Amino acid sequence: MSTDRHTAHKALLAPLRAAMYDFEEMAVRAELERLLSPACGVRMCHPLGDISGADAFYDVAYKPLFAALPDLERRDTIVIAGQTPDGQDWVGCCGHYTGVFAAPWLDIPATGHQVAMRFHEFYRFDGGRITEMQAIWDIPEMMMQASAWPMAPSLGREWHVPGPATQDGLVPGPYAGELSDRTRQRVIEMLTAMKRHPMDGGPEVMELERYWHPRMTWYGPSGIGTGRGIAGFRNWHQIPYLNAMPDRGQYPEQTRAHFFADGRYAAVTGWPNMMQTLTGDGWMGLAPTGTRLSMRSLDFWRLEGDLIRENWVMVDLLDTYRQIGIDVFARLREFNKARSGFSRETGRPL
Repeated sequence: MSTDRHTAHKALLAPLRAAMYDFEEMAVRAELERLLSPACGVRMCHPLGDISGADAFYDVAYKPLFAALPDLERRDTIVIAGQTPDGQDWVGCCGHYTGVFAAPWLDIPATGHQVAMRFHEFYRFDGGRITEMQAIWDIPEMMMQASAWPMAPSLGREWHVPGPATQDGLVPGPYAGELSDRTRQRVIEMLTAMKRHPMDGGPEVMELERYWHPRMTWYGPSGIGTGRGIAGFRNWHQIPYLNAMPDRGQYPEQTRAHFFADGRYAAVTGWPNMMQTLTGDGWMGLAPTGTRLSMRSLDFWRLEGDLIRENWVMVDLLDTYRQIGIDVFARLREFNKARSGFSRETGRPL
């Protein structure tokens, strides 16, 4: 019995995920070398940036993290695969990196306690190899766990974001093509309706009740937080966001989006997949600078019937701050100057 290619792509990724569960440098390097094509471009969140090649990817991203968390462990809660409308094959993973925070990382002070950092990682497959990767790690979550978040407090709930309530996020094969197509289309319809507000009318034009379950949960990135129900989503994220950037969704020619689905799960990636102008006050405590922002968001949705019950959202907020001239890491180092073991001049570890 032949295996469909989406199930095969998840199987190709499984040894890398296993090597990162009991993290060991040589095993992880070997799996990255096996999977990534020589020309593969890795797009990481700020400040890790764009990386080319398996060895450089390990050295820039994983080697420093492994040094800070010597018992580093990867835990996936969602693994899905599918094809985009334009014919690209993607695998999307959601989960946490965890371990004891034993040494500083990116100048974030160590805690000596177990920490967890959420990740969304998307891999494009072609010819049995990964030819493109896009990833956002929730670095602000690590700052918060170290009591060193230097920006405004979140409106939503900050906590350890859970995996799917149904505990079925590691979607097995065979690939359910018709169901996946319906799931993907439902999410696209929801986002199309959502973009009508505020340009085409009030909140009613979004028809949120038509697409969202009454007990939906929107798991936003650290710095925004989680909102429960439509009211929680609107109060803790959407209203401040649209007040600050009412022109969102108006620049499709400058963005891209890769939608795919696997059963009742859907995902989108793009680099960037949002573009809007910061003209109003109230979002994350940011002043209205008038800056046109390109934003990266890697998202997962879980549907129950035709309604979205859970939505995991990662936004590269550190890159957003960078675009308006705020160096979050410089502010972090100012915080660290008062800590034992950090330089009073630089805020860096001694």
